[in-house]
Amino acid sequence: MRTPIIAGNWKMNKTIPEAIELANSLKREFLDIQGVEVVICPPFTALSEVFEILNSSNIKLGAQNMSCQEEGAFTGEVSAKMLRDAGCQFVILGHSERRQYFFETDNLINNKIKAALKNNLTPIVCVGETLDERENEKTFDVIQTQISGVLKDIKAVDLEKIIFAYEPVWAIGTGKNATSAQAEEVHKFIRSFLKKCYNEETANAVRIQYGGSVKPENFSELISQEDIDGALVGGASLQMEAFVKIVKQCLAS
Repeated sequence: MRTPIIAGNWKMNKTIPEAIELANSLKREFLDIQGVEVVICPPFTALSEVFEILNSSNIKLGAQNMSCQEEGAFTGEVSAKMLRDAGCQFVILGHSERRQYFFETDNLINNKIKAALKNNLTPIVCVGETLDERENEKTFDVIQTQISGVLKDIKAVDLEKIIFAYEPVWAIGTGKNATSAQAEEVHKFIRSFLKKCYNEETANAVRIQYGGSVKPENFSELISQEDIDGALVGGASLQMEAFVKIVKQCLAS
């Protein structure tokens, strides 16, 4: 049975004092929580301070991005080794905002996945289609191309260490979200495609989150679907009460 996972992507929000305050609040709320894996992903500047808070809790720390390079003359970049040193266990890779604003390709994301795995970081790998691609019935083609690209030369034993997040680009930060049926259809397609590329046992072990304007008002129906194993939460993860409700809905499903 797959353990559901809820990850909060704080994006470019929260100063260090604000991050500390929210992390402390979440630590108190999730003191005895079991049956769901909870991850929060603050900005780089707050990782070390937040880790000191989470170190004695069951909340895990993640980063929002990383370089595929190990070290060297790459001004402004952060390596997997640096993230591990700051206390991270997870890293979000290939988020649609990275693809859209920073022109990240499937090949680059593939190299980042390999670097993350090499350094014992669990990649949360994002895939998803734009509104134009959905309206032109290209969703499955886009998802298949993205997954094929990011998983190049990734072995089955490593696939089980990867988490996928299906995030329809048209639903991110727009207030819109895919219906539970739309989301489940794509999640099921992802799992079926992984079965074709690898094997049924491995594909069934992979966790697939939904991401795209997730909030308490829509998550309970989403998490009830067979192939949806949690959520990558954006804006709602910045609000303690909303994030707590989402995690508790996951436990109740």
